[in-house]
Amino acid sequence: MEKEQLKEELKAQVIEFLNLAPMTAAEIKDDMPFFGEGLGLDSIDSLELVVMLKRQYGIDIQDPKEGRKILVDINTMADYVEKNRTIPEH
Repeated sequence: MEKEQLKEELKAQVIEFLNLAPMTAAEIKDDMPFFGEGLGLDSIDSLELVVMLKRQYGIDIQDPKEGRKILVDINTMADYVEKNRTIPEH
């Protein structure tokens, strides 16, 4: 899967898992921070994203420090998924 396709897939999953509709994938920029001024997500949302990565890509994030490095924006999440996924592409 091309990196851009993966980013679009991640955006759609973030919207679905966090119930952000009517937001669309086009509204989430690749470098838009998930927390604070960006999407405004909170700690509960970060747990939902960890669950999403486990279910969709087989990525098990146990260390909160690792999670903070991965769950920055779509770019960091896509880089990590690309290198660490254990579930094959759909």
